[in-house]
Amino acid sequence: MHEKNIQSAGKSIKEAKKVLIMIHGRGANARDILGLSAHLNVSDYALLAPEATNNTWYPYSFMAAPEANEPWLSSALKLLKDLVDEVTEQGITTENIYFLGFSQGACMSLEFVTRNAKKWGGVVAFTGGLIGDKIYQQNYSGNFNGTPIFIGTGNPDSHVPIERVNESVSILQKMNAEVHLQVYDGRPHSISPEEIEEANRLIFN
Repeated sequence: MHEKNIQSAGKSIKEAKKVLIMIHGRGANARDILGLSAHLNVSDYALLAPEATNNTWYPYSFMAAPEANEPWLSSALKLLKDLVDEVTEQGITTENIYFLGFSQGACMSLEFVTRNAKKWGGVVAFTGGLIGDKIYQQNYSGNFNGTPIFIGTGNPDSHVPIERVNESVSILQKMNAEVHLQVYDGRPHSISPEEIEEANRLIFN
């Protein structure tokens, strides 16, 4: 199960009014995703990046049956829940907590906020969708109350089918998220400068 290993950068939580939780992808680490902050308009944020044990949040594809990815998936979701609780206990409201992830980290970001829908500061998912061999609607509850969510994805993408991205967008919108989906035809499984620009314009403005 995941050990607690939270890397940080930016302002301290006591100094910052906003917190960005950054979630790395499979095979990467917390320092990798924190490095992306140099390109984001988050100089006033406290940046927190949990690191997955063995550098992966769960062993199989995000479109595998959830039980195949247990107990790692539940452990990862609990790690995020505990981190959010620690941040709010220090006086940061959920309206000022943001999430950003790439690939497996984007899936984790979307899965966590949709299971705990409320007014968050914003969410950036660089190529990701809700987790499971199918959509488990019963896992999702709450109301995003207009939370802005940016999802950028390539089409086709080697890991994340556009159909699952569209299904995820549909659920997020039904739960009152303000979703901005940008599909980049032929883009490889990566983060493009255009996506970073959109994230800054839509979420970190």
